[in-house]
Amino acid sequence: MRPRAIPTPVQGTFTGRHMFLVMCGFFGIIIAVNLVMAIAASVTWSGLVVQNSYVASQEFQNKHDALERQKALGWAASFSYAPGRARFTLRDGAGDPVDLGPITLQISRPVGTEDDQAVRLERAPDGGYVAMLDLRKGVWDALIATDTTAQGPFEFRERFTVEADQP
Repeated sequence: MRPRAIPTPVQGTFTGRHMFLVMCGFFGIIIAVNLVMAIAASVTWSGLVVQNSYVASQEFQNKHDALERQKALGWAASFSYAPGRARFTLRDGAGDPVDLGPITLQISRPVGTEDDQAVRLERAPDGGYVAMLDLRKGVWDALIATDTTAQGPFEFRERFTVEADQP
């Protein structure tokens, strides 16, 4: 008996090897896109979460209207952090400090809650607010909110970076 010859594929024929390469390419693209999206999501997620989304949606319009009134008055807020000290200032259109009454600074990490803390800000002689605060290296979010202004609720958020651990 004569051995059977293995047929050679005709040029232009789709073979099993071609199918294998197509499948590797197809799944390779899917895996690559998923990796890129997962990395982008973990790096850019702000971590902003509300306790009750319904209540937050109801408060949105009040906060928006108050912000528009405050902008019309020329209110300008600024926050700074130096090692061991947080500082917040709020000035009106004439450059005079705005008194918010007693306020609290909420400090948190963008992701996670293990480092969250609330610090009472004390009024400084120049009209700003200060607090002693030691933060570790990394990215932080600052939130100052109060409902006690004549122009409605006031809210200020700022993300900042601490470059080095405190001694």
